[in-house]
Order: sequence, then structure tokens, then C-alpha cells
Amino acid sequence: MDSFPTIRQTDLHLDFDDRPLSKRVGLLILATDHTTEPDFQRMVASSNIGLYTSRIPYANPTTPGNLRRMLRPMSEGAWMILPDEELDAICYSCTSASVVIGDDEIEHAIRQAKPNVPVVTPTLAAVKALEAFDAKRISILTPYTLETSTPMASYFSDKGFEIANFSCFGLDDDREMARISTKSLILAARETISSDADALFISCTAVRAAVVAAEIEQAIGKPVVTSNLATAWATLRICGDHSFKPERGSLMAQPMASW
Repeated sequence: MDSFPTIRQTDLHLDFDDRPLSKRVGLLILATDHTTEPDFQRMVASSNIGLYTSRIPYANPTTPGNLRRMLRPMSEGAWMILPDEELDAICYSCTSASVVIGDDEIEHAIRQAKPNVPVVTPTLAAVKALEAFDAKRISILTPYTLETSTPMASYFSDKGFEIANFSCFGLDDDREMARISTKSLILAARETISSDADALFISCTAVRAAVVAAEIEQAIGKPVVTSNLATAWATLRICGDHSFKPERGSLMAQPMASW
């Protein structure tokens, strides 16, 4: 028989903070995502900003049809992030799906579960980031197939950007996209960038381009915007963090216009 002292409930008066951390950021990511959480832990999480993740069903291959299917479980996935509590921002982390489904549709689905929360999509964050550089003419690099890349070209063209050139790898599995070496990404960026482009956009939250954004900028001599770099930057600014961290890429030294 165990022997231990009698447990006593203390009468000590407890003080409670409003929140364990002052800012709450929700991440709504694909079930297959390998990259968003490590990137956000590195670039966004701090003693003031907490990250809270929910995963939603997703099945490869990465095709427009499969991407559209993520809209249905989106509201439930958002609700599962600290139910009945407010968030300061929520990021839906899929660039190609943001194009296919649409920024407004994604915001509407998430706000059914989390009313009034600022919703960050990689596409809208990338637009804000390119505008911060006053970029008008851009080069684009994606890991996708031609079928999935084509709507991406239309999205940025519709936003008013002139596309100098567009390269893609032809991959259709986001788990494979996450395994592309950073060395290969640097080489591909060097091959892709047009001499008359104002900036390079590297699409896909799966690829590990954010971690080498500064190196890519050194290699090509142009500003670089990646999906995860843009969403991290936008999330920080929304949460009131306006600190400059250019060692993570020149975007992290830019202010952001209102979201």
C-alpha cells in the first residue's frame, strides 16, 4: 500500500493573467505539411506570441481539384484552435489552394468559426510583401505542375503585377516539395530571376525557401518573397511586432500597410 502525506488544498489567493501569452496566432495547415510549423517557430513564436496549430485533411496529388476540397473542413479546423477563445491572427498555410479557392472564400470559411479574426493567406501576404518593395514586374518560381502553376500566374496578373517569367518544377506531392534541398532552391532562383524583374516570388508553404531567403537575395541581387516568409512577416506586423530582422531576408526589415 502506498504511503504519502495527506494532500491539502491550499487557501492561497491566486492571481490570473488575462492570457498565458499576450498574442495568439492560429496556424491552419495541411495534414501533410512538414514546413510551416518549423518556419513559424523560428520566425514568429516568442515569449509574447504563441502558436496554436490545427491540421485539416488533404490528399495528394496537388491538383486544383484536390486543393478545392480543403474548403469544406476549413471552418471546423479553425474552430479546433482554442475553441471559444479569440485569436489575434490565423494563417491558412497553402498558397496554391489560396489561389484556387480564393482569399475571400477562405476568410469567410475561417470567420464562421473565428469571427473578426485577421485571416492571413500566403497569396495575400505575398501581394502585401511585393507592394512593400514597390515591385511591379516579378519573376515567379513554384514547385507545382503546369496545371497548378497556371492559376498562380493568373492570380498575380489580376493583382496588377507584370510577370517577367515563371518557372515550375513539375512536382505534385507536397511531401516531396518539402524535401527539395535549400541548395537546389538557391540554384533554381538564380536560374529563374529575370534581369528586369523587381523581385522574385517563390511559392508554396511546403518548400523551405524562407530559411535561405537572405542567401537567395545575395545570389540574385533582388528582393525575395517566399510564401512562409510573407505570412510570417504579415502575422508579426498584425500582432504589433514591427522589429526589423533583415538577417531573415530584406522583407523582415519592411513595414506593412494595413492588413
